[in-house]
Amino acid sequence: MKKIILVVVAMSLFSCQKKEEKKEVKKEEKKECTSGSGKKLEMYQMSEMAALMEQMYVDNQRLKERIKKGDTIGQFPQHFLKIHKAVMTDDSDNDAFFKEQAAKFIKAQELIYKDPKNAKVHFNAGVDACIQCHQQKCGGPIPRIKKLYIE
Repeated sequence: MKKIILVVVAMSLFSCQKKEEKKEVKKEEKKECTSGSGKKLEMYQMSEMAALMEQMYVDNQRLKERIKKGDTIGQFPQHFLKIHKAVMTDDSDNDAFFKEQAAKFIKAQELIYKDPKNAKVHFNAGVDACIQCHQQKCGGPIPRIKKLYIE
């Protein structure tokens, strides 16, 4: 009987030690992921405005193709109006200049749907508004935006 108790106690001690060792390994793995250069790694998350602009770009690519093919244009996408309220990466960029350019962009976009006979002109005016704003605020996307022009 003493042998059985001794075996059970020994087994429980060894199993506890193995669990503790596994826990320590996991802790070390986490440290390696969070330390390295001493900074915690964080994934980039787009601002509301950046995400909206990405969506508007995709929508305008589709619209460009419909205009070029002479297809029906559809209805003005109401989510474009979020440009006036979407949170920017840097709040200081939401100044009078941006608001003016955003209004020009929205006006040009609305005219595409109201005056489809001149959709190409209105579409290119919307692209102009984007480029004029990005020349002052954030030039990175300009080459991409220029690809939207309808020739």
